[in-house]
Amino acid sequence: MIISFLNQKGGVGKTTLSVNVAGCLARQGHRVLLIDADKQGSATTWASLREDAPFQVVSMARANMARDALKLAQDYTHTIIDGPPHAEEIARSCIVASDFVALPIEPSGLSTWASDLTVRQVKEAQEFKLSLKCGFVVSRKIGKTVIGRDIRNMAAEAGLPILASEIEQRVAFAEGMTMGQTIFEWAGDSNAAREINQLTKEIERYVEEDIFGGSEAEAAANG
Repeated sequence: MIISFLNQKGGVGKTTLSVNVAGCLARQGHRVLLIDADKQGSATTWASLREDAPFQVVSMARANMARDALKLAQDYTHTIIDGPPHAEEIARSCIVASDFVALPIEPSGLSTWASDLTVRQVKEAQEFKLSLKCGFVVSRKIGKTVIGRDIRNMAAEAGLPILASEIEQRVAFAEGMTMGQTIFEWAGDSNAAREINQLTKEIERYVEEDIFGGSEAEAAANG
């Protein structure tokens, strides 16, 4: 299973989600690979802060990475790709390699504008890779913020679901990343850890149960 976290806007929590979803899968006993496809190398930097990460981290930020990513993924049960902002060709390669593309967006409308390009790329890829699925993940949510109408409208127009699992903006995430730890190592009993666990389960269910693909996604988004 290959899961990419992508959005052409930076600062929406792609690396935080990638690292912690990978950590969640690893603690369940899965063999996990995290591919850092962002030239900024944030996930690689996180891994360098520790000697024994619970999963393998590989840097692979190039436009033609899809074939190599698929080859590496054969040795793992789960592969997570931390995608880049402002890098259209690399993002396209990430999409082509994926089973599920998670689009982190903030409750404000700002990150939705940057999602438009990625959504178009996903739709193009789905024309020849029918099994490819995609969904929006609300990230960096502040407290009880209500998801904006613009986000729901965009999801409906795109025919893509907004996942039920929402990730709030929490200090524990920043602390864990700074210390080179997953949220489960840093604050295993926290709400932050529970949110990541719920998100991971939801993504796995979407991929394994073959839902939210094609017309089903459109029906769900408009439902």
